[in-house]
Amino acid sequence: MSTITSIDTERADILEMLAKHRHFLRFTVRGLTDEQAGLRTTASELCLGGLIKHVAAVEANWAGFIVDGPAQAPDYESMTEEQLAEWRDAFRMLPGETLAGLLAEYDQVAARTDELVRTLPDLNASQPLPEAPWFEPGVRWTARRTLMHIMTETAQHSGHADIIRESLDGAKSMG
Repeated sequence: MSTITSIDTERADILEMLAKHRHFLRFTVRGLTDEQAGLRTTASELCLGGLIKHVAAVEANWAGFIVDGPAQAPDYESMTEEQLAEWRDAFRMLPGETLAGLLAEYDQVAARTDELVRTLPDLNASQPLPEAPWFEPGVRWTARRTLMHIMTETAQHSGHADIIRESLDGAKSMG
């Protein structure tokens, strides 16, 4: 007879919510060509392939934060034009990138995060946030809080993706 603990339930809930929001983001790009995935359809610089690329990078960075602590946050105000261009490229599909390739990378990132959720010894373990103008100094985030942030980022960008897709060809993720 096995006993399900509250931490097992919490981990299952986290995995379920991550899977739900990832599904909606992936569903938004269903049936698109690489060309369509790279198109800007709104006033924003964002395209659907770029959103997949960005969300994968954000998830990988925050999962890394849970394990390794904060990385040095870039100082956007002192970036060179070349550094800014590189930063912007993280939101775009670049020549040679494919939607299938970006989705495969996202799948790998998701699998690593899911394994972290299943194996992390303590969801209460915390790390100090990196120094950045948008973080209050001295604040720490638990692994749990960081995973909720990943969910929030994914859900927010799923909404962005839905608007971009609807502007592209009228397809909707919901409704």
